[in-house]
Amino acid sequence: MLDAAVAVNWRIETAGRHAGVHELIAALPRGYDTLLTRMVRQGPERDDSGSGVPLSGGQWQRLALARAFLRRKRDLMILDEPSAGLDAEAEHEIHTRLREIRAGRTGILISHRLGAVRDAGLIAVLEDGVIAEQGGHEELLGADSTYAQRARPRSSVIGEVRRVSRGRRSRPARPRTGPDRGP
Repeated sequence: MLDAAVAVNWRIETAGRHAGVHELIAALPRGYDTLLTRMVRQGPERDDSGSGVPLSGGQWQRLALARAFLRRKRDLMILDEPSAGLDAEAEHEIHTRLREIRAGRTGILISHRLGAVRDAGLIAVLEDGVIAEQGGHEELLGADSTYAQRARPRSSVIGEVRRVSRGRRSRPARPRTGPDRGP
């Protein structure tokens, strides 16, 4: 019986590590047994670990990913915006881990972030709830497509930021306009 409990704890901690949330959870008042809440408490009950510990949006996102990683051996995994609320570096880390963990299995990744779907075997672009385009990243970039229209300005901005950051300026220039940024 003890071996089964140890195995379950190992799986849970491994999922936490893969999602980048293990250290946070381990540092909570009762570790993985800590009650969590979405409510921010005021006054004396604020420090009462029995009333629940609040997490940030990014921490909740990583916790949700850890729960998905517990089911990593399943044939199909569907993730809706798994890196929303994370910074660019954390997003890259999560998608790298997803590719490693899910290799050889089917996954459906729903995302508005083109960088998140770039390496997908098949990208489907939805418009008004209908698949309007599908193909690989390079294939869709080569076509006169909605995907290409959204990806090209972003790619050129990223290329420009890289050139500027290697040059004289100490900080990369931030784009002021674009299809998703407004005028």
